[in-house]
Amino acid sequence: MSTSARARLEAEHKLRRIGLVSDRALANLATEDLLPELLDRVRQVLGTDTAVVLLLEPGDRELVAIAARGIETEVAQGVRVPVGKGFAGQVVARREPIQLNRVDSTTVVNRLLWEKGIHTLLGVPLLVGGEALGVLHVGTLTSREFTPEDVELLQLAADRIALAAHAQRSKAERAAAAELQRSLLPTKLPSVPGLELAARYVPGDEGAIAGDWYDVFLLPNGWLGVVIGDVVGHGLPAAIVMGRMRSALRAFALEGGHPAEVLANLDRKMQHFEPGMMATVLYALVEPTFERLHVSSAGHLVPVQGRVGERARLLDVAVDPPIGALRDVRRRVSVVEMPPGSVVCFYTDGLVERRGAALDHGLERLCDAVHPAQAHSVCADVMAMMIGEDTPDDDVALLAVRRQDGADVGPLELTVPAIPESLKEVRSAMRRWLIIVNASPDATSDLLVAVGEATSNSVEHAYGPAGGVIKIRLELRGQDVIANVCDEGRWRPPRGENRGRGTLLMRRCGDEVRIDHRPHGTEVMIRRTIANGQAE
Repeated sequence: MSTSARARLEAEHKLRRIGLVSDRALANLATEDLLPELLDRVRQVLGTDTAVVLLLEPGDRELVAIAARGIETEVAQGVRVPVGKGFAGQVVARREPIQLNRVDSTTVVNRLLWEKGIHTLLGVPLLVGGEALGVLHVGTLTSREFTPEDVELLQLAADRIALAAHAQRSKAERAAAAELQRSLLPTKLPSVPGLELAARYVPGDEGAIAGDWYDVFLLPNGWLGVVIGDVVGHGLPAAIVMGRMRSALRAFALEGGHPAEVLANLDRKMQHFEPGMMATVLYALVEPTFERLHVSSAGHLVPVQGRVGERARLLDVAVDPPIGALRDVRRRVSVVEMPPGSVVCFYTDGLVERRGAALDHGLERLCDAVHPAQAHSVCADVMAMMIGEDTPDDDVALLAVRRQDGADVGPLELTVPAIPESLKEVRSAMRRWLIIVNASPDATSDLLVAVGEATSNSVEHAYGPAGGVIKIRLELRGQDVIANVCDEGRWRPPRGENRGRGTLLMRRCGDEVRIDHRPHGTEVMIRRTIANGQAE
């Protein structure tokens, strides 16, 4: 056979072998099916006994076996190989093929390889765009010298595996990041009598999940915590850091202290456990009377406030360095008035930043959009003006907090468990609502006592061990506050001496009290008159 004929036959043979790892049928396989199929084909064309894929774990410090043929125990035992150590660790560190003709404890880290009796290994890196994702290696139970053609074929298979693994990992990370972010954003804002809360969240055009988040929570001392933040970065790593920051900030807030203390503790925690991360965070506390807002900003854009009869403006709030930027930062708190009817908007930079436009222009437009109206209307108007029909380049988080005035306050409605611990929640909510309706100190005190006694009676008498719920409703009718306390149980007769004083106390504190015992529950109605803030 002539030299040219032999070369032609070798080329045709090579093409047939390559076809086993590159035919179109593989394109229809899911990644979980593609890897085993590719490894089987690689073993077939190369005549090897084993084939293994190892991928880099997050942090790029270790390889972990995710698919294997001929040595499936690697996957079952979760074999890990440090980068730069042993055979596979050297392949990924050097990013080039390596052939190993002696397999023992001095040359490989994974003991399964020499315990199985493998004599020869050939490994190639998994590369996508110059980035190393892992290693593909094959092994034989007899001594073998792999040819350049073998190396080329194995690298071809590795390139195919790398693309599939990269696509799968990107898809999984996007899904995980999106689910994590959804789980961490409030599904329902707290109901706070006297305040209106509304929020919007819109993902950016790029589709990558960012670290934007907002949070609102009531504290045991009656203050309302408001948080908005933005972690630098995108994808699953940013979402994970965001989740940790949210949990840590809530924990520090629960311990008490003003916003600057909470952010200082958060900064110290994040710099210790998440070195290299950075985020802007704004934490504000609304007083129980709603009269003032206490704000501390760690590099975050300052809120915009709209007041009745005035153009909306940026709040005069001190801005300190972001979380993670500097050590031992002296953080400050700014105190801002919140007049009745005013609204404060918190937001992330995706709302106001646009490519090719100055940030000041976006802030001016936001001030034009904010006005003292109901919180949900403010959010709708802001999004219409700032976003319109365009999809934002970056994620957008928007939170509006409005202090109601007496003219638009609605009824207070609560449903609480029939347990003594609920009394504190009822008193706190009532106190806020009575401030809004301008109840005098005497009227407030009387209603707190009367409704408290009615609720206590339901807790004590209405239900047995199975428990139940109590519904409380306060409504302003002209100059009267009408309070209704309802349960669905049957009151047991008072036992012991000096019982029945609760009913007597209710009648002393209310201008009118009615108790209606029915087969399926009891309703207590208490009316207390207020006129221009003065009890009659």
